Amino acid sequence: MFTQEEKPIYFQMAELIEDAILSGAFLEESQIPSTTELSVNYKINPATALKGINILVDNNIVYKKRGVGMFVAKGAVDIITENRKKLFIEDFVAKLVDEAKKLNISKKDVIELIEGGYTE
Repeated sequence: MFTQEEKPIYFQMAELIEDAILSGAFLEESQIPSTTELSVNYKINPATALKGINILVDNNIVYKKRGVGMFVAKGAVDIITENRKKLFIEDFVAKLVDEAKKLNISKKDVIELIEGGYTE
């Protein structure tokens, strides 16, 4: 389930839960699996699962109900979407533009390539 990419497993765990929230698998105000459930299901250390959950808490995506568990916060979808848009621009768009400039690929050609990707 988890890849060998540069991102730590706890960060991948946070993204996995964010993906589930974005897809509607976890609705706002619904409970998410416990750290124990996550660690068993994904065969990771419970501390690693907790670290991933804590990223979501720090970003106001999930919150804890004492004695009950962790729940998706109201507005979580909007928070995740905005955060990911910013990362997309920083990680992909800016790098794409920089590389296109180095290779003397025109803005028009880049736009055509992107549009072609949407039609396929």
